[in-house]
Amino acid sequence: MKEIQIARENGVLSITINRPERKNALTPAMYEAMNDALASAQEDASVRVVLLRGQADIFTAGNDIEDFLKTPPAGGDSPVMRFLAAIASAEKPLVASVAGAAIGVGTTLLLHCDMVYAADTASFAMPFAQLGLCPEASSSLLLPRIAGYQAAAEKLLLGEMFGAAEAHRMGFVNRVLPAAELDAFVSAQLAKLVALPASSLRLTKALMKRTSGEEIKTRIQEEAVHFGKMLLQPEAREAFTAFLQKRKPDFRQFD
Repeated sequence: MKEIQIARENGVLSITINRPERKNALTPAMYEAMNDALASAQEDASVRVVLLRGQADIFTAGNDIEDFLKTPPAGGDSPVMRFLAAIASAEKPLVASVAGAAIGVGTTLLLHCDMVYAADTASFAMPFAQLGLCPEASSSLLLPRIAGYQAAAEKLLLGEMFGAAEAHRMGFVNRVLPAAELDAFVSAQLAKLVALPASSLRLTKALMKRTSGEEIKTRIQEEAVHFGKMLLQPEAREAFTAFLQKRKPDFRQFD
């Protein structure tokens, strides 16, 4: 599909989010396409590393809110849940190249990547509380672990935008580069990974993730139960409606 472009070249499977007219907002069909790509990467011995990227001016605005209102994800077998499970359990190195805004799942998916490189134009936000929702993708577990409790609390409770330099200080971005240099730098890092023994990369990653794998899986499922319930509550409906009407939500009517 044109919204998700898949390419294989020199040992790298690239997944490019390509829906710029909607700020790369993600739909179930786009999650399905990414799931298929991740599954094929797992099975294809010629693929040594997977790259996730967006456009030069937008990584992704997160889930498509209009789509969420019409068809909220239901159950653990929904496309988004399968995607979260796939990135959390990916055996091969997963690298993200981020330019422009990464909102919601656009930020939380990065917590599962092995390396994240960002342009100095990148920005991040996890506005779940602003939408009457709760964290997802195990971000309530992983972000405090990576960044420390207070830093994670500020980002998850307030949901405000922050820049690439702060993401780097928090620890989930490896390096920040001038936007014009990002692609070349990421390509060089990918080439280094491809040149290494695939078995060594897989085992090293597995050993690093062994103690947290089940915990992450459990937290993703726990968050999803709460997230699904909160999507149907009046607070979320008010937040989504306000977003579509381009006004500030009014939560004063709710306890």
